[in-house]
Amino acid sequence: METLLFILKFLIGLAAIVKGADWMTDGAANIARRFGISSLVIGMTIVAIGSSAPEFVVSALAAIQGNTDMAIGNVVGSNIFNILAIMGATAFVVPVAASKSNIRNDVPFAVLSSLVVLFAAFDSFFTPGAVNQISRSEGLLMLCLFAIFISYTMAIAKKGEDSEAQNLEISKSRNLEILEAEEKGSSEKEKVTTPLWKDIVYVLGGLSVLIIGGELLVDGASGIATKLGVSQSIIALTIVSMGTSAPELAASLMAAKKGDTAMALGNVVGSVVFNVFFVLGSAAVICPLSLGNISIIDIATLLIASGILWVFCKTHSSLVKWEGIVLLLIQVAYYAILIINE
Repeated sequence: METLLFILKFLIGLAAIVKGADWMTDGAANIARRFGISSLVIGMTIVAIGSSAPEFVVSALAAIQGNTDMAIGNVVGSNIFNILAIMGATAFVVPVAASKSNIRNDVPFAVLSSLVVLFAAFDSFFTPGAVNQISRSEGLLMLCLFAIFISYTMAIAKKGEDSEAQNLEISKSRNLEILEAEEKGSSEKEKVTTPLWKDIVYVLGGLSVLIIGGELLVDGASGIATKLGVSQSIIALTIVSMGTSAPELAASLMAAKKGDTAMALGNVVGSVVFNVFFVLGSAAVICPLSLGNISIIDIATLLIASGILWVFCKTHSSLVKWEGIVLLLIQVAYYAILIINE
């Protein structure tokens, strides 16, 4: 009976953080438009943060509560799922186009973020006997890299080097309409019909629901792990990470359905970089993150997955069906290894 209660907590928390992120993003985007902020800036900041809010809330709350396994596992598991499962499923359905900007600028950032996790987490590689953890200083470094990443991608977008560069962080579920309006060359400021007070309520209400939902999800996941006799890292790397990746999954499938596969790729790459540099960096600043049961296999899988994605994109300037199948099979193999090792 107690196990069912934890499962119920987890499911309610998951639904709450997804809905809370939706409300907060909609309200914040409307407020920004009201003050004349461009759709590009809104997409690369407010919408990006909103769609990655589930990962941020879960990892931040886990760090505060001392559940460092869950804080790291959520980010690593989400990124693995984003690259292998979401990108693999999308490529299986329809070939995913990769622009020159994706190949030259965007996907390498995903590989870099995976390398940063590896070097930051495994201190014993460089200092024998050292404790493997992501320190506050390394968290601050990640946040600095995040600022560089955002500045760099926005600069590219403004220069108009490649229209697909604008998809990197814009490609989230609730900004599809924004991007379509930009592609039509609309120069009109999008009209905001809702009153300001309602948008403020949406932001504050969404933030409150996010926090409450995050607490329920973390408590539920921790309880499930305890009752099933498995480590919190396994729960974080699997069901928690899959749950917090729901917005990215919805955005990619929606983009693929509309035939905008470049947006699906941008969605995944942007989320991977955002999760490491901002989410994991913020969590490490809150509390140094000991690896616990997170192993080299988990981090190596993330690095290999991002590297394979880059190679596949460079090969044909796209991801085709057989490559999508390869990504999905690696995801299945990874989960199998987790179960066997547990």
